[in-house]
Amino acid sequence: MKKSLNVETFIACDKEYSQADTVIFGAPFDGTTSYRPGTRFGGKQIRAESYGIETYSPYQNKDLEELKVYDGGELELPFGNTEKALEMIERYADEVLKDEKIPVMIGGEHLVTLGTVRAAVRKYPDLNIVHFDAHADLRDEYLGEKLSHACVLRRCHELTGDGRIYQFGIRSGERKEFEFSETHTYMRKFDFCGLREACEKIKGKPVYFTIDLDVLDPSVFPGTGTPEAGGISFNELINGIVTVGGLSNVVAADINELSPPYDQSGISTAAACKALRELLLAIHKEKI
Repeated sequence: MKKSLNVETFIACDKEYSQADTVIFGAPFDGTTSYRPGTRFGGKQIRAESYGIETYSPYQNKDLEELKVYDGGELELPFGNTEKALEMIERYADEVLKDEKIPVMIGGEHLVTLGTVRAAVRKYPDLNIVHFDAHADLRDEYLGEKLSHACVLRRCHELTGDGRIYQFGIRSGERKEFEFSETHTYMRKFDFCGLREACEKIKGKPVYFTIDLDVLDPSVFPGTGTPEAGGISFNELINGIVTVGGLSNVVAADINELSPPYDQSGISTAAACKALRELLLAIHKEKI
């Protein structure tokens, strides 16, 4: 795995790998996108535009300059081989976890989450998942494919089992997906109500935190492949990130589904940059 410093890094995430306790890496893959492709460009755009925001967060009174974050850059993933791409993501995340660091992946489409979850559940068999999204992502297959961004949480459920996936902001999916959630996952439709209680329930247990940015309303985040009306506000997202990071033992995380080509104004990328900043700050725990 690449451990040398990158030319392009997310703002203030320029520490040496050996010094870091958190490792950013990009998974530029959108090979199963079912509507509008382009999320493979998300990570690079986030890095480039991150210098338009401050390292300091007034939301949390923390500063990225105070953290030890290494940016490993973008993985070189084969566009036409989904399983190989997932294996490469899994292998990278596995190395980071073995080095007792927190992997934070930038997608890419949401399927890339499966690669990092595979690595995380190997180290933490009792892993729980907190999932922000507009879509349930619980289909067993989509157009005959089980490895699809529409199926990613269903594949993750096969690894974690019942009662360990907590979904928030969901407002789109097949009837069967919502029926599946009634007995297999905890799902909160439309908003983040109950998030604090869910985090208290799993407090002390290892948590994978996955954020699909299309949980945001497309009026504030149009740059995504499958926009869904009726989403949350940006401030609700930040409050949710801070809640999960503050109450949960986050051992790995990702942020995904920014598609820069669909927002020439750049406001979606700006929102993604701030969301990633808050995520990094929220999951950071002071070592005793």
